[in-house]
Amino acid sequence: MNRRTLLSTGMGAVAGGALLGLPTTAAALARTTVPHDGSTVYAPGRPGRDYTPVITPNGATLPFTIVDGVKVFHLIAEPVEHEFAPGLAAQCWGFNGSTPGPTIEAVEGDRVRIYVTNALPAPTSVHWHGILLPSGMDGIAGLSQAPIATGETFRYEFTLRQHGTYMYHSHRDEMTQQALGMMGMFVIHPRVPPERRPDRDFALLSSEWKVLPGARRPDPNEMLEFNVLTFNGKAYPGTAPLMVERNEFVRIRLGNLSAMSHHAIHIHGHTWTLVATDGGDIPRSARWPEVTQLVPVGSTRTREFIADNPGDWALHCHMSHHTMTQMGHSGTSMFGVDAAVIDKAVQPIIPTYMTMGQDGMGDMAAMGMPVPANSTPMMGAPGPHGYIDMGGMFTIMKVRDRVRPGDESSWWQAPAGTQARVATAEELRRDLITVPEIKTKAAGHMHHHPPGGQE
Repeated sequence: MNRRTLLSTGMGAVAGGALLGLPTTAAALARTTVPHDGSTVYAPGRPGRDYTPVITPNGATLPFTIVDGVKVFHLIAEPVEHEFAPGLAAQCWGFNGSTPGPTIEAVEGDRVRIYVTNALPAPTSVHWHGILLPSGMDGIAGLSQAPIATGETFRYEFTLRQHGTYMYHSHRDEMTQQALGMMGMFVIHPRVPPERRPDRDFALLSSEWKVLPGARRPDPNEMLEFNVLTFNGKAYPGTAPLMVERNEFVRIRLGNLSAMSHHAIHIHGHTWTLVATDGGDIPRSARWPEVTQLVPVGSTRTREFIADNPGDWALHCHMSHHTMTQMGHSGTSMFGVDAAVIDKAVQPIIPTYMTMGQDGMGDMAAMGMPVPANSTPMMGAPGPHGYIDMGGMFTIMKVRDRVRPGDESSWWQAPAGTQARVATAEELRRDLITVPEIKTKAAGHMHHHPPGGQE
């Protein structure tokens, strides 16, 4: 009999605990079955003691109290003034003052009671995505419950019969309410701890938005042209780095509640292993290593690895338009255009005019040109070696020998001989490398680069 079946049968508490392999003390503290749904409830799991608490970058964990052995949580659905990145904010909807809402954490076998207060101008409900529970607690407005009217507080209560990475979100007028930000992560830790607990356990929830430059609200009617792509509601450079110490055992839980897009999440400098989906743990014999994990809409994927490679490492969606922001998703493409005729015609009227984008948009990001009100540049932010021309669904994992205060804003100092640089003419001659003469543009005119980067 597997763990999921056992927790749903309502067997005697002590016998169930013994079969689960629980410590005797935990088995003895198990409660009797719940009459309404036949589930077996165990002593509430405690953070630090029974599990490694999840880190939600740019977010928080929902606090709880314990009342008669039940974990009690309170979510408040409400309008939120949300900043996606410096210079870009919008009027969104969320939970407890943020989008996504705070991460809910509990332990398999816990009985949870979640109060949801609706402070929105419209009715709502909350669906516990992927969680096994009684039909009446599933949160589908009109099907499993009445909508939560403005000003009302509903009570959800159920026993957690599984462990893994799950989510919660509005399930009334989903297109509008999720597009405005009503979502969050729900993590259930195993009752029987794994052989090795992670040293760092991160949760990243992907979502996508349509916010036109200058607009004050996301557009919930958008189906295709999303221009703000986020981890935990933030677009780079607004994303907080994942801080890790060298050789730590790291878990990253990836969730995707985007409206339409799957995300291929790619990590640099490390190889990770897929250990679980929202359907449960993957047997060790069926796991595989990779560096990019596709996370379909409405699903979660859990990855584990050893952070044994120090440095500053990119973590991002590998769909290239998902690492851009608004200004990279609009305008006319000038790529490949000979702009000399255009510049000659316009500069007598606007002397400072210069056509851009005919060789790509990487250099444009670093020029610091003015952008419309309440918008961000097309991508990126200054980095330690120039401009990082990626934005949107992009963040950085910083692996250090020791994580100290202030490391979040510091950059990796590569040891001598471990960083790419311009090759010298002597190196090229030694290794029999012949570099052709290359014409490049600089300051509006053409000049030549001789081999070896020497002028």
